[in-house]
Amino acid sequence: MPLRRCSDEDGLFRAHSLCRDGSRIDSVADHLKAVSERAAEYAAAFGAADEARLAGLLHDLGKYGELFQRRLRGEASGVDHWSAGAWQALAFEAKGLAAALAVQGHHVGLRCVDALRRLNPTAWDPRMHEGRRLSKPPDGATDELDIPAAAGLPLSIYDHRAPAAAAMLDVRMLFSALVDADFIETEAHFDAKNGQKQYRELGLALKPARALDVLLTHIKKVAQESQAATGVNSLRADLLNACLKKASGPQGRFTLTAPTGSGKTLSMLAFALKHAAQHNLRRVVMVIPYLNIIDQTARVYREILQPIFGVGYVLEHHSLAGTHGDDDGADGVGESQRLQAENWDAPVIVTTSAQFLESLFSNRPSACRKLHRLAQSVVLFDEVQTLPTGLAIPTLATLSRLVERYQTTVVFATATQPAFSHLHDKVKEYCACGWQPEEIVPAAFRLFDRARRTKVVWPEPERRTSWDELAGSLASDDCRRSLCVVNLKRHALELFQKLRDHKVDEDSLFHLSTNMCPAHRRVVLDEVRQRLKDGLPCRLISTQCVEAGVDVDFPVVYRAWGPLDSIAQAAGRCNRNGLLSSGEVRVFVPDDERYPPGAYEQAAAVTRVIAGTRVPDIDDPAMFLEYFRQLYGISRPEDRNRELTDAILRKDFAEVACLYRVIEQDAVNVLVPYQPVEFKKLAEDVRGKVGLTRDWILRARPYAVSLYRPKRDAPIRDRIVPLPAGRGEESDDWFEYVGDAKDYDPKTGLCVAGPIERLLIA
Repeated sequence: MPLRRCSDEDGLFRAHSLCRDGSRIDSVADHLKAVSERAAEYAAAFGAADEARLAGLLHDLGKYGELFQRRLRGEASGVDHWSAGAWQALAFEAKGLAAALAVQGHHVGLRCVDALRRLNPTAWDPRMHEGRRLSKPPDGATDELDIPAAAGLPLSIYDHRAPAAAAMLDVRMLFSALVDADFIETEAHFDAKNGQKQYRELGLALKPARALDVLLTHIKKVAQESQAATGVNSLRADLLNACLKKASGPQGRFTLTAPTGSGKTLSMLAFALKHAAQHNLRRVVMVIPYLNIIDQTARVYREILQPIFGVGYVLEHHSLAGTHGDDDGADGVGESQRLQAENWDAPVIVTTSAQFLESLFSNRPSACRKLHRLAQSVVLFDEVQTLPTGLAIPTLATLSRLVERYQTTVVFATATQPAFSHLHDKVKEYCACGWQPEEIVPAAFRLFDRARRTKVVWPEPERRTSWDELAGSLASDDCRRSLCVVNLKRHALELFQKLRDHKVDEDSLFHLSTNMCPAHRRVVLDEVRQRLKDGLPCRLISTQCVEAGVDVDFPVVYRAWGPLDSIAQAAGRCNRNGLLSSGEVRVFVPDDERYPPGAYEQAAAVTRVIAGTRVPDIDDPAMFLEYFRQLYGISRPEDRNRELTDAILRKDFAEVACLYRVIEQDAVNVLVPYQPVEFKKLAEDVRGKVGLTRDWILRARPYAVSLYRPKRDAPIRDRIVPLPAGRGEESDDWFEYVGDAKDYDPKTGLCVAGPIERLLIA
């Protein structure tokens, strides 16, 4: 059928302005059909191809309207071209509601389900377009689209009777397929050359069986070259075998509870690859809480897999990606990584908890477009004990829905496994199948008994230790290679200075906290590892940022009293490779006994309650089961974030996205003079060009420190100035440090004398 005519000079209803080289015009019909078929292809992975095809046909229906065509010619603005398609989808009643939500939200974000469901599809309601001018197609303009009748559409992916978190994920997955298809087709139009659309390269295939062979060959080589004790190597082999055996079984929810230093990072990947080969799955996603662990893990995965499968096999997606290693390579590698990160079109993805989980609860097109890639995947969560208590129930419910409906397997791995199964009944209120994972490692393997490599010395009741006394102990010869972990950054700074007062050799004394920018912390950890390897004196004073996955091995570790899982994580940095008959972990209570407020402080109190009844055993998984049950009993996860859970029950996508935050603190980024030459260049670049850009932020993040957002009258406001955001505006979350360059200490990072806001805790 010929294209419908409009008042445009060439008689076409246009979907976009001309492509960049001016050689192509995309008609509305061509664009809708292309998006429709691509969305159907994406949604086929979870059985929603027909519904996605409908959403694709309707998503830009308003572009047939004369008002939108005027906007393309620069004659109109503030035009809503999406509500017309959403309104048409409502005519399908229950079958069309998810499509209507996806279409309505594909530019402005998903809204509230019930608000849309209550509208009358037979009478136009101006609430659909929220004050924008509506572009509506003229009668007959859409005849060429072959929109199906309601009777021809199968049941929708969305069921209003399903528990709320599950139902919301179903809508987001359809939305994801639509918006990613729209992004890809629009991009291909604007990149057209000689009248032909230019599509980005497709991501590599996983090829899990081949990748598993490569990984197992690497693991065998590492074991042969390992300098770890025989018992440690035996334990690592048993963990790997347990993972491989369980991977042959059905998909589902799993826990992997294994001691630190037991080789979880590679064993988890082996599980995922064999499981993917067994079930014909498409990708592996590794979710990690901390950037320093991500850097380490992604580097290992790249070194193993990319020489065989090529650049692009492992995607590292987080705020520092693109700033080091392969991400900075030539030949368009950086651009390729950027494109992959937009929609996770890569076989192995390493990302942060915040990036993964906040996307899973987002309502925005750019954040949600990657979600459809999670269908038919294995998702591995490392150090899962870091999941904020107040997010536990909706998170478990949503992940459970991924498993239940989308052929996704989820693994929770840690040495200190939270008692999430204890929340099963509460989770069922948000996803019918609840949360009852299966442990990968059989109890008969006795991994924790075999992994006892440390002796923990607990303090006497009421015993307090001064910083002077502690510094004296750390300065002694038997602590020449020692780690001390404290709860607050000011504690770390005070103890570090006390050791300086004890005339400890500066070359052997190190400090680690988020007062230091990421590039600085990376350099410190590299030097610490080298000194430990060479048997040189090395005393490291650190906040919790050294715990959970950081690969260092000290013979002696001091740990300030805190949460039981934090103490266990600190112990994982002691005698990690089992080269000593036993390392020693010395727990102490500082005179200035203070903690980060909230959940951390509660967890420290629960540890004290447990220690009041018996000596804690950090190598006993049953103790952590009791610890987390008591912690959840006190903190009551179901009541910790009522605003969020109420928004989920209302199925209000925008409010849920606003309230679901893995990192609660409102922080700002401050560019600091760690490396003066790079600092000056970054500052000049951002001020001399168009302001903040994505590429500039990627370059700058390694040289930025995070601070709590300072109040307007705060003293630090005199030392930081906002960076230009572009178009004459100033950024409200990126600043340049303009105080004395000496405020950034080469040992301890940003340390400003006098009154100053708290910096971030760790």
